[in-house]
Amino acid sequence: MGRADERQARQRGARRAKKAKPTGIRRFFTWRKLLGTFFGLCLLVMGAFFVIYLMVPVPTANAQAEMQSNVYKFSNGKILTRTGKINREIVPLEKIPKDVQYAFVAAENKTFFKDSGVDFKGTARGLMNTLTGKGKQGGSTITQQYVKNYYLNQDQTVTRKLKELVISLKVDQNKEKSEILAGYMNTSYYGRNAYGIQAAAQAYYRKDAQNLNVAEGAYLAALLQAPSQYDWAVASDTGKKLAKERWDYVLDNMVEEDWLDSGKRAGLKFPVPKVPRAAPGMGGQIGYLVDAANAELERRGISEEEIKAGGWTITLNIDEKRQKALVKAVDKQLETKLEREKDKRDATVQAGATSVDPKTGHVVALYGGKGATEHWLSNATRRDYQPASTFKPVVLASALENGAETQDGLKIGLNTKYDGTSKRPVEGSDVPFAPENEDDRDYGMVSVQRATNSSINSVFAQMIVDVTPAKAKKTALAMGMKEGKGWPEQPAMSLGTMGASTWDMAGVYATFDNHGKKVAPAIVKSAEHQVRDGTLDKPEGHGDQAISREAADTTTAAMTGVVKSGSGTNAAGDYQAAGKTGTSENNRSAWFVGYTPELVTAVALFGEDPKGGQVTLTDTVNEGRANGGGVPAKIWQQYTTGALDDEAAAAEFDLEVEEGATADPDPSPTDTPSQTPSKTPSKGPTKTPTKKPTKTPTDKPTRTPTDEPTQTPTDTPTITPPTDPGDGDSGGPNANPVIKP
Repeated sequence: MGRADERQARQRGARRAKKAKPTGIRRFFTWRKLLGTFFGLCLLVMGAFFVIYLMVPVPTANAQAEMQSNVYKFSNGKILTRTGKINREIVPLEKIPKDVQYAFVAAENKTFFKDSGVDFKGTARGLMNTLTGKGKQGGSTITQQYVKNYYLNQDQTVTRKLKELVISLKVDQNKEKSEILAGYMNTSYYGRNAYGIQAAAQAYYRKDAQNLNVAEGAYLAALLQAPSQYDWAVASDTGKKLAKERWDYVLDNMVEEDWLDSGKRAGLKFPVPKVPRAAPGMGGQIGYLVDAANAELERRGISEEEIKAGGWTITLNIDEKRQKALVKAVDKQLETKLEREKDKRDATVQAGATSVDPKTGHVVALYGGKGATEHWLSNATRRDYQPASTFKPVVLASALENGAETQDGLKIGLNTKYDGTSKRPVEGSDVPFAPENEDDRDYGMVSVQRATNSSINSVFAQMIVDVTPAKAKKTALAMGMKEGKGWPEQPAMSLGTMGASTWDMAGVYATFDNHGKKVAPAIVKSAEHQVRDGTLDKPEGHGDQAISREAADTTTAAMTGVVKSGSGTNAAGDYQAAGKTGTSENNRSAWFVGYTPELVTAVALFGEDPKGGQVTLTDTVNEGRANGGGVPAKIWQQYTTGALDDEAAAAEFDLEVEEGATADPDPSPTDTPSQTPSKTPSKGPTKTPTKKPTKTPTDKPTRTPTDEPTQTPTDTPTITPPTDPGDGDSGGPNANPVIKP
């Protein structure tokens, strides 16, 4: 071997030695080590993920995800208002059209029905974006977005994203795809303060989700990518262009997935949303209506906590047209005459009213006050004022129902004569009582009909003694009045000294109108909840025979005379009507409660000082007394005229009354008593005048009553003579007489 061969051999050996024994950094990064390290890391990550999977449970829903609003609607289905912090109404998937469901899947996650609930590639990209500060993640599946909305929050952190990944896998395994899709559509935010598809459908198209078409559904699905940017009402030209492109993208994906026919797709036009409008708040009458509805829901078995939790769709019996007519009548007949800001006395005047359909008991209109955000206490349902002489028909009905007789043994009826002398002491009572009539007027011997027309205090004080206060109270309670303060079984009760609301009195008079069958006013037509099972309890008492038909109809006949030629002529119009005026002690409340064959309405004015105490209405809405035949009757008349259609206005009372009963006053108030005719059913009075009478009662009295304290009677009372005149349609200052031991 020559030197050249030896040199080559040595070089080959050196290369083999060098290759066999790496030196330096290459000794640590061989391909085998790198591959082993990679697989080791993969196993470590998989092990860590498995541990995380086991450790991270599916949490309960976050508080906001389950928050819903309560939706209140008029009887015609039009939304009155929504309440609650979150404008959301959860709807089940079966109430959402199938093609609208597919639109959401096409927009966000075409593989939704086949995937495992997670897009690993998109999630990894989102994690990297978060770590590098490049903004929000992209590529989440519908399941992941549902988990984020329902279980987690909107934080852009690695921890939250890892939880989202794990929980999404578990949710996909444990829930049906339909449940996940429904949750996603009900929890997503669509802009315009609308959470969930039902609120979005109302906000953008003013319809329920179940009535959306595919084009509208595709727009709502497109919105989820950028609600503010894609809202057509506020979007820039670029925003509108992007929204339209996104809408096209959704529909094209539906065609691609065979969820939409290509021919139908070609014919679709972009559904421009309606302009946004402010959600109705609780101002005006809305708050009173909501409060009354919630109170009734509680009476019918739904707790306050359940109501506050939200999710209810509550349809009221309130007729939108009649509600507006009632507000308009109060505004014109009362509010335009007051200067609340400038005059402290005017500021004390409060109005309340309740209107009821006598055939159903539905509360079709309600007036709670000037505005619920200004005076939250509802004047329609408060019971702290006296109903005054509007209670007198109950006394008459009780006498008729019980076959009561006068002290002379004469059966009480409309033609029975009573002594109408003012301050006449009642006979047959252990508790002395001698009320004044209006202006201290003496009527002499008058019929019950005349006494009803003119609201003669002395007659009804004696009548309640004849029937007994206990029986009169029993009749009142049977007809729907509520037991409370001012119910001592004494003669003064005849003048309406107890507390009552317009709601209560509307129910009592509706019972008269319903031929003696009790009418329990109800404002809630239906209340539905997507989760809560069961139905509302039926209102108690509706349909029971509270008093006989003859007693009810005869009392109605008597009250037609009040409107025809008595203290309530301001209520007359192109309809048959019956009613009664009332003005309470010291003019603190003034009432007119009346009805036609189709509608019953109670209207009242209350004097209330800023601290909530009761004050007189005198010299407020008009100079002198604010009696029931004045402004309350005028409000009633205007409202009733506007609330009745032609057919309802033409309806006539179908009355079965005592033979000879008449709504006309006595030709002479001094006729001697006569025996009441025997009972023979007959049709009631013919139609009342079709035109408003020219003669109306004056709003001004000849004397103004003053305040007079009352005192609880003792066992052996004596009566202090009154110092002020009474009121023909009130209890007057002697309604609660001052009684000394």
